[in-house]
Amino acid sequence: MDAHYEPRLKTRYRAEVSQAMLADFQYGNVMEVPRLVKIVINTTTKDAVQNNKLLETVVDELTLIAGQKAVLTRARKSVANFKLREGVAIGARVTLRGARMWEFLDRLITLAVPRIRDFRGLSGRAFDGRGNYSLGLTEQIIFPEIDYDKVTRINGMNITFVTTAKTDEEGRALLAKLGMPFMK
Repeated sequence: MDAHYEPRLKTRYRAEVSQAMLADFQYGNVMEVPRLVKIVINTTTKDAVQNNKLLETVVDELTLIAGQKAVLTRARKSVANFKLREGVAIGARVTLRGARMWEFLDRLITLAVPRIRDFRGLSGRAFDGRGNYSLGLTEQIIFPEIDYDKVTRINGMNITFVTTAKTDEEGRALLAKLGMPFMK
C-alpha cells in the first residue's frame, strides 16, 4: 500500500466519529475517545481432523477474505469423543491491524453484512463488558471475494472487534457511528 494512503473509514473516524464521541461522552481530551485496536477473525472446522485438504481450503478462503495470510490453530487438549488429539490443526485465524483492519471493516459493513439472508440487524448484546464486540457469521460466502462456485463446504466464523472503550455503551456507540448496523 502507498505510504500516504489512508482508508476511507479511518478518515471518517478521525473527521466525524471521534468528534461526535468527544461531544457525546464529554471526554476531556481527544486521546480518551475509544478507537478500534484490532479485528480478529477465527474459524474452526470439525472435519479437519480427518480431512487435511479441507483445512487448506479454509485457510485459503480466510486469507482471501482478510487480505492477509491466515495462521493455523491447533487443539490445546485431546478430546476422545471428538477423535481429537492435542496439537492437531483444527482451524485458522487472522489478526488485522492498521489499514487492513479499516479496509476489512469497510468491506464487512458495506458489502458483506447486507448479503446476509433475512438480515434484520446485528445483535447489540454481544459485548464482553469492556467494549469489545464479537460477531458470529454462519457463511463465508457473504464476502464478495469468495467465488460461490468453488466453495466445497460452508464454514462459519467469529469476528471480534477489540476497542479501547471502557464500557459496552462506549464500544456500541463507536461501532454504530462507524456504520455497524445494530438492531433497533
